[in-house]
Amino acid sequence: MPDVAGALNFRDVGGLPAGAGETRRGVLFRSGNLARVGAAGREAIRTLGLRRIVDLREDEEIAFEPTDLGDLPVTTRRVPLFAGSATSFFAQDVTLDALYRTLVDESAPAIVEVVRSVIDEAPVLVHCTVGKDRTGVTVALTLAAAGVDEDAIVADYARTEALLPPDRNARVLAYLQRLHPEARNLADLATRSPAPVMRALLDDLHARYGAPVEFLRAHGLADDELRELRRVLIAG
Repeated sequence: MPDVAGALNFRDVGGLPAGAGETRRGVLFRSGNLARVGAAGREAIRTLGLRRIVDLREDEEIAFEPTDLGDLPVTTRRVPLFAGSATSFFAQDVTLDALYRTLVDESAPAIVEVVRSVIDEAPVLVHCTVGKDRTGVTVALTLAAAGVDEDAIVADYARTEALLPPDRNARVLAYLQRLHPEARNLADLATRSPAPVMRALLDDLHARYGAPVEFLRAHGLADDELRELRRVLIAG
């Protein structure tokens, strides 16, 4: 895959094991925001043949860092995953575990909509601001619904932490600490993607629904849609 200059944490989720098969390359991509993609980055995105970008951010985030793709022939679907401002979670000093539990409990219809975008409009890019939490959860559940091995899902989620530039992390964390000097979870919320957190989310969905895919079924994803997702996303 070409390097997408200016895009944070941009990657293809192809090549992940799914039983006897694996995820197809060039079908589902994930990233952070696209506000700083210049000419070279736009040209790299053009070569991917994207049909749809799914933007998980809320209004305030988009206004602060608007997508800049020039004349690329790709459409964007907005599917905000938080009813309120994403910044409120920093003020509330929630843990990542609590954040992800809130995400699946309060944004289930939106998560299903993202999965349907992959079914109907691949190749698809799913992104939020950093490509860590909202993107991490929705991509993880999409992969789980397609039958990707859970250890591989957890490992793909955990990769993000190593892909975030240290200078970006230091700058963002210093800013948040000035705003919320008493908060204890800022580093996790802003910079980390620990494997145990995603494992805990998947285990919670197993405990409450029987499996992550059953969470999606419980919120409207039909069996024929699941079969089509597996056809689109899995080779072999």
